[in-house]
Amino acid sequence: MDFQQLIDAITPDIYENLKLAVETGKWPDGSRLTAEQRENSMQAIIAYDARHKAAEERVGYIPPKVKAEPCASKQHSHGDDPQPVKWRG
Repeated sequence: MDFQQLIDAITPDIYENLKLAVETGKWPDGSRLTAEQRENSMQAIIAYDARHKAAEERVGYIPPKVKAEPCASKQHSHGDDPQPVKWRG
């Protein structure tokens, strides 16, 4: 079985078990994951997500930053009337 066939065979239950195993470092029976098992499980989770989930729902998704509006385009708290500049003397 190649990697793509393995990903196709993952059910939602297996996916959740893989995620839990990576998070806790243990299989459901309590035995520890080896470094290789953790790496392979993470690759399977990422591949499963890419095939079955929208980008926003994937593990590790970071939403893009929203650019701040320039100061000139912000609404003034005093309405749209221009306000005089106050100078300190």
